[in-house]
Amino acid sequence: MTRSICFTAGAALAVMLASAPAAAAMDEVLTRAVALQKQGKAAESYDLLAPLLASRAQDADYNYALGLAAADSDRSGEAILAFQRVLAVQPGNSQARAELARAYALSGDVDTARAQFSTVVQDPTLPDPVRQRFDSIVRRYDRAVAGGGTDVSGFFDLSGGYDSNINSATSLTNITIPLFAGLGPGQLGGAARRIDKPFYEAQGGLSIATPASRQMRVFGSVLGTWRDNVGDSRFDQASLTGTLGGSYSFASRDVLSLSGQVQKFWLGNDGFRNAYGAIGQYTHLLGNGAALSLGAQLFRFDYVNDRLRDVDRYALAASYADRTIVASIAGGKEEARRAAGDNFSNGFVNANLGFEYSIAPSLNLVGGLSGEVRRYDDPDPLFLRKRRDEQIDASVGLKYLVAKSVYLRPRVTYSRNFSNIGLYDFERWTASMGVRVEFRGN
Repeated sequence: MTRSICFTAGAALAVMLASAPAAAAMDEVLTRAVALQKQGKAAESYDLLAPLLASRAQDADYNYALGLAAADSDRSGEAILAFQRVLAVQPGNSQARAELARAYALSGDVDTARAQFSTVVQDPTLPDPVRQRFDSIVRRYDRAVAGGGTDVSGFFDLSGGYDSNINSATSLTNITIPLFAGLGPGQLGGAARRIDKPFYEAQGGLSIATPASRQMRVFGSVLGTWRDNVGDSRFDQASLTGTLGGSYSFASRDVLSLSGQVQKFWLGNDGFRNAYGAIGQYTHLLGNGAALSLGAQLFRFDYVNDRLRDVDRYALAASYADRTIVASIAGGKEEARRAAGDNFSNGFVNANLGFEYSIAPSLNLVGGLSGEVRRYDDPDPLFLRKRRDEQIDASVGLKYLVAKSVYLRPRVTYSRNFSNIGLYDFERWTASMGVRVEFRGN
């Protein structure tokens, strides 16, 4: 919120400068510094001006140019001091006061920034177009002081396609079970073997975030999915997930969030699994739209008709995100809650990479790659060995904007699970076409 206000303030200041009388002629150093500033070379402008501070600390034109260079090269503290020196000798300089407000906003002091802009708006010599722009900025600061507004966003996605393995099963026709090895290989059929079908699915979600105070926000979301496999309802799937939590923003703009989450999952139109747990995350902003996050989660999974599979899941994760990619790595443990189900306990490590890259106007290339390794604690009771799995998943597709907030989404996915137990070794691919609608409001 603060940074978007600062950019708006800079645009408003440009209007005001264009409307103001021309400044007195500047010396050669200031002329070079201003030229560098206009070329977007604020750091070079600052390097040119900073060494002269001791001899030119009382020069208003020099301090104004130094303040601009400092503010635009991430030196908000020095910018504040420079504009304050301008106002000490020119208290009616609205240009300097507006830039001082911008510097305060860059430093995170929204209250002082708002007060300085209010003073600028009261200047009777301010041109009306500039006054209207600054009035809008002050209203935005008022909103920021209150903690920001309520944000609502959501999406709906409808797609259909073909799935080569709707039940994530092996393609083997027979398999030997050590416990019954004397009977020879057993024939696999029905749901134990790979089934391919056309499918269609729908997904939708709604998220709301609202301020509780200056630094606290409360958020909640609900996400629903539904998938129908044409001609075989045994592996139809549906889920409903709800999340509720809060976040705290530090003066550094880092964010700490805590949330609770519950999920109901259906398989074949019957309840299959319930999950509930907590998620904690700390996010550090790196600038230029990038962020680094560290998180922890604790979940409990309850299987409706197979209580031996009930597990508690503990995990730690780290992720990096910017405007084009998201990368994460996580590891943890799933611990069976009953001793008889220890063959379901496992340790895991996974890594994910997702991207969205613009390749033409209104057309983005999207994709992802992930891998997971699982090692199970106890031998499988039928195959008399500890299960070891390594799975890779990949996807690639397009996101084409056909109308405002409406996208066409062709997509191909591939999964391969390598397992030392043949029953769990499988390959799967899907191809689909979807339409996605997104919305956002406040």
